[in-house]
Amino acid sequence: MSGIVFHQQQLVFLSHHYNDGKCCSVPRIKGQRVSFPNLQHGYAASCPKFVKLSPHATVSGSGGAQYSEQWLDARTKQKREKIAGIDQDELLDPSLLADPDSCFCEFRGVQIHHKVYDAESQANNSSQSHTLTQVAHNNSWKLRLPMILLHGFGASVYSWSRAMKPLAELTGSKVLAFDRPAFGLTSRVDASTHLSTGTNDEKPLNPYSLSFSVLATLYFIDFLAAEKIVLVGHSAGSLVAIDSYFEAPECIAALILIAPAILAPRAVQKLAEQDKVGRENQTEGDISNSNMLAKPFIKIFEILLKFITGITQAIVQMAKGMTDMLNSIYKKALSAILRSAFGVMLIRMIIDKFGRGAVRIAWHDPNQVTEHVLNGYTKPLRAKGWDKALAEFTAATLTNAESESKPSMSKRLNEISCPVLIITGDNDKIVPSWNAKGLSKAIPGSCLEVIKNCGHLPHEEKVEEFVSIVYKFLHGAFGDQKELSLQAGAVV
Repeated sequence: MSGIVFHQQQLVFLSHHYNDGKCCSVPRIKGQRVSFPNLQHGYAASCPKFVKLSPHATVSGSGGAQYSEQWLDARTKQKREKIAGIDQDELLDPSLLADPDSCFCEFRGVQIHHKVYDAESQANNSSQSHTLTQVAHNNSWKLRLPMILLHGFGASVYSWSRAMKPLAELTGSKVLAFDRPAFGLTSRVDASTHLSTGTNDEKPLNPYSLSFSVLATLYFIDFLAAEKIVLVGHSAGSLVAIDSYFEAPECIAALILIAPAILAPRAVQKLAEQDKVGRENQTEGDISNSNMLAKPFIKIFEILLKFITGITQAIVQMAKGMTDMLNSIYKKALSAILRSAFGVMLIRMIIDKFGRGAVRIAWHDPNQVTEHVLNGYTKPLRAKGWDKALAEFTAATLTNAESESKPSMSKRLNEISCPVLIITGDNDKIVPSWNAKGLSKAIPGSCLEVIKNCGHLPHEEKVEEFVSIVYKFLHGAFGDQKELSLQAGAVV
């Protein structure tokens, strides 16, 4: 067919529309039918092939233009891209997404988003006083040491929103949580540009590296003007917590590791056996529910098996301190792919398909995950550059050169001398509880608490029980010391 044929009435609109839109110019010939041969040679991609007019539609003058604008607006709305339900055509600077209690500070060229709660301001909040007093067991003992909270992968300050205030009341001091680079509302800087803007005093450091997060943690210890703090890490944040301890052990009074994403020594060999036993002990309903929740992750491994397997192996080996088992060229190749347009596209696809599902699978009862919770976790997807930053974070994890020069973390766990509390949920589908048990054996004198009917997020799903466990641990570790210190001060 040489072209698309229109009747005279429709031709009036089309000539008006095409001339105004400058797609093409078509002469009108009264009494004849006109074809549009050019539409099949490039114009069809950007111009409508046909327009169906209603009997009451105006096809000339301003009415035709109005109809055209309405059609184009509808076409534009259909093209708007969304990732995990978040519109990607209206991304904002992270600072514009801040909450009323949000704070920002600059550290090495990065605007770090953080929140601080302290006991004094909480005591003046009558609406929360009763609840917090109950959580703290109506006990007058206070630790009087500040806390710093480190979130896990894909999380942010939001994940501590239920626990920060009770912890501040419990300790009688300040509790601070901050968004690590690539997460939350901390600014997304260009890593290559950032690395080229170092000074003589400060060596350029990739803001998405583990080392940067460790230095940021030490910065906030100074920010709180504290000699010692209690450092709390959740999941991947536990890696930052332990590395921060090894960097400045004199500043860490105690470590609290929640669902720690740190592979316990010799845990790999036990993985298959533990998984098999766990499946055998499940009821039919549990198996059905577990399979339903895990289905998205099975699909992504099937679709991108080789690529994801390579990344996963690299991250696991890094966590074990065994990066020498991976060829450096292989790691560099993977990181180069991640930093490419394809890598960013892959990140967007994974987050879109499985981001919201990952939040649900982190809970023991996914039905309790409300839209409010999902919106809290997906809010950072409204920040400019979130996808490139996440790709850079993963690439920086793969090429962590410093981890190769340091002793294996698994070999240093027995060097930790401060009090350590490990908390895990008995139904953690992301970091199984058996790993936490193995980790507790590797850290001398550490305490292990397993919360029943709880998933990967004890500080969100079981906040009262979580705070109660923390109180019991801190009082047991420092209660007598604090009382003796107060008595000594009274004597003097």
